[in-house]
Amino acid sequence: TVYISTLLFLQVENVRLIDRLVPRKSVVGTLYLSSTHTIFVENSDARRETWVLHSLVGSTERPATTPSGSPLIIRCKNFQVYQLLIPQEKDCMDIQASLTRLSRPDRYGELFCFSYQPNMDKEEREKAWSFLDLRAEFSRMGIPSNLWHITHANHEYRVCDTYPSELFVPKSASPAVIIGSAKFRSRGRLPVLSYYHRDTSAAVCRSSQPLSGFSARSLEDEQMLQAIMKSNPASEYMYVVDTRPKLNAMANRAAGKGYENEDHYTNIRLHFIGIENIHVMRNSQQKLTDVGDLRSPSMGDFLWGLENSGWLKHIKAVLDAGVFIAKAIAEEGVSVLVHCSDGWDRTAQACSVASVLLDPFYRTIRGLMVLIEKDWVSFGHKFSHRYSHLDGDPKEVSPVIDQFLECVWQLMEQFPCAFEFNERFLLQLHTHIHSCHYGNFISNSQKERRDLRIYERTHSVWPHLWENRVEYINPLYRADHSQSKGVLRPVTTPYCFKFWKGMYSPAERGVAMRQSPSDSLNAVREESQQLEDELSAHQERLAQLLGRKTSMHARKRNGVTERSHRVIPKDGEAGSPLDYFTCVNHAPSFTLPLKSPTTLKSSDPDDLSACSDLESGVADLSSHASSACDDTKDPESD
Repeated sequence: TVYISTLLFLQVENVRLIDRLVPRKSVVGTLYLSSTHTIFVENSDARRETWVLHSLVGSTERPATTPSGSPLIIRCKNFQVYQLLIPQEKDCMDIQASLTRLSRPDRYGELFCFSYQPNMDKEEREKAWSFLDLRAEFSRMGIPSNLWHITHANHEYRVCDTYPSELFVPKSASPAVIIGSAKFRSRGRLPVLSYYHRDTSAAVCRSSQPLSGFSARSLEDEQMLQAIMKSNPASEYMYVVDTRPKLNAMANRAAGKGYENEDHYTNIRLHFIGIENIHVMRNSQQKLTDVGDLRSPSMGDFLWGLENSGWLKHIKAVLDAGVFIAKAIAEEGVSVLVHCSDGWDRTAQACSVASVLLDPFYRTIRGLMVLIEKDWVSFGHKFSHRYSHLDGDPKEVSPVIDQFLECVWQLMEQFPCAFEFNERFLLQLHTHIHSCHYGNFISNSQKERRDLRIYERTHSVWPHLWENRVEYINPLYRADHSQSKGVLRPVTTPYCFKFWKGMYSPAERGVAMRQSPSDSLNAVREESQQLEDELSAHQERLAQLLGRKTSMHARKRNGVTERSHRVIPKDGEAGSPLDYFTCVNHAPSFTLPLKSPTTLKSSDPDDLSACSDLESGVADLSSHASSACDDTKDPESD
């Protein structure tokens, strides 16, 4: 890889990188400060390097100087924290000042994605940007052409400059109705199609709030909602989901905005969700990161800090919004219009969570990429404002997409067999959204990206993630599992929500990722497969040496009975968690059992068999051991 305009600004010797998990543990090395990265190179023989992209730096702190040196703490936007001990205070001050300037560029052209130049020609770059095709995605949904179509009203972004240029609207809506509805919606963000559910013909649409005030109305906007409702022949009404708390929506009426008046709109049912605004969410996440920074807290301190942050309450509200929409679409067969204030934050959260619940495609690696590209990138989520890509108004910063990714993670915890990707994929997405390494998440709308010539000057992250997808595979995923088909119905009572240690405990993230159950399971599976392959090779070699034929007929003729064994599925093959464990009560097989029969029958509370989770598809090992490993038994029949 070649980096353009990478200049070396500072070089400091004998810097210590402190291990935040074990503070007394540290490594000595040289710190380099370039125009794009801070680089720490250890003095050991291994010369291990740690690279920190400047656009990923959120803040720096310089605690009081100690006799051993001047400490500097670098906090990244992906919640990684680096603690340095620099010999000279002046060097520490210079590094902090430089980092502050380099991590807060004034112009888009200063971001790393504009200087990042991988070994790729122009044709490859263009092909990478066409890796995802949103028109093909709407075609995949099976949208009926007699009810919905693409309107060219927003060509050159004439109607709404924060929407994509191509919009799906009801075919019965005339151009006058489309333009009139846009004029009656905040920022011109008129109601358009986000997702179509072919099984029920119901649609998820999105918009911004109406400019209704206390009494204003628009005949065109009312006709637009009527057209959406009639585009679902099976239903005689539709829901309008306002994701804001009702009190907030009512307050907006004083500013000439607000929500739909049910007396003016025919056959709508208004429903408020209660997701708080960006300022409440920003403060809540800050309190949560403070909890993650606690070193060896007592259980009481940890739980008090988690409760005081209110973070899990907000995650529940977002997930509840998605559950309500998914239920209306899949069970009632009723179309839904979703909006908040401007329709680019809470609306994106609710629509995308509902899509994950409704459609198994969005629970795959490629599907989640498409969903983010569709509901977040193309529909004008303000990435550069919300994630502080440039030096701007700190009040515009808020963890909106962080909450969506956490909702997906919470669903993965409830349905571990339903998602093709693992936690590492979500963390990688989160890092790329904040890092500005690639151009996908730069600026705040499709029009701005066109004006910045993003597709000509930067590179797309999606092919990069796809090429490395083997790192993000969930070994428990089964395309034919009941969890992987149809609609997910999560439990959203408060006790079901967990603290996401992988995201918010950076000091433990490395250890947790190395020791995750998914990684352990993958390692066992790969090692077992290698042993199977070696055993097969040795059998073939032995047969050759003894002049025996390898066919089953020849073995039976010579009185040799091949032991039956369970084959561990390869990557991509469907298999339940039972497939990863050997049946131990049969005659000895060619796979190595993970535990002996006595271990499986024991009552040790740490035994896996004591942690059966039938809902998640994790098998009860003890029941299979005690039943002589009856292979005919359906592992999901319980």
